[in-house]
Amino acid sequence: MNKDFWKTLYCWLETASLEDITIKQQLVRQLLGESNDLGLKTDIRRILRLMDEEFVTRAELANASQLSMAG
Repeated sequence: MNKDFWKTLYCWLETASLEDITIKQQLVRQLLGESNDLGLKTDIRRILRLMDEEFVTRAELANASQLSMAG
């Protein structure tokens, strides 16, 4: 996957809703199971890691926001 793909993915992750990311994550997981190409599987795993990281980052931001409001 080329540089433009990764840039587009990063931009999408920053703006997509959690629901959109979840839906796409399910599709990407399906692709992982269907692919026999090692290079493609590596890229798919990277995409899944980035999606997981986005979930964690948003959860951490939400917790930090709640703590700052409470204190």
